[in-house]
Amino acid sequence: MTVTVSSYLAPPASAAQGIAPDRFKKAFRRYPAGVVVITADTGHGPVGFTATSLSSLSLDPPLVSFGIGTGTSSWPHIERAGTAVVNFLGAEQQSLATTFATSGIDRFAAPTRWHRLPEGEPVLDGVTGWLRLETEQIVPAGDHRIVIARVVDARLDEGRSPLLFHDGAYHSL
Repeated sequence: MTVTVSSYLAPPASAAQGIAPDRFKKAFRRYPAGVVVITADTGHGPVGFTATSLSSLSLDPPLVSFGIGTGTSSWPHIERAGTAVVNFLGAEQQSLATTFATSGIDRFAAPTRWHRLPEGEPVLDGVTGWLRLETEQIVPAGDHRIVIARVVDARLDEGRSPLLFHDGAYHSL
């Protein structure tokens, strides 16, 4: 499989740089988002991170996107993995979201429970569902990358409420 990395022309140096980072963060703290953990493995052990940037892009073919910071410990693994799993968290799984948002720890150590899919990707136990992804494109976007991936498999548990993030805290419906 070939993953393409898109490029774009940077704006001229004289272009406005946008709003201040604190104002930008404040604006998005007011925007509620679903919480997922994205997991992968390049053969050196599982990696994962908490994300609120998951978005559906296309029905045909089934594509999703998510953002990841290039300074994160998970980025080099996600860049090389070729596949990943989106783990949808339930309202009662705030501790999992916190674990996978914490730097400098073994996120897969106990009490985290997980197993591997037949293809080898790590998936978290007890999540409300998951999507298995194959990376199609990685797009540079400031200090992040946007990963565009095809959904190739899924499992869903439709009877549970999702975990949401809003104004710096976790919530449920």
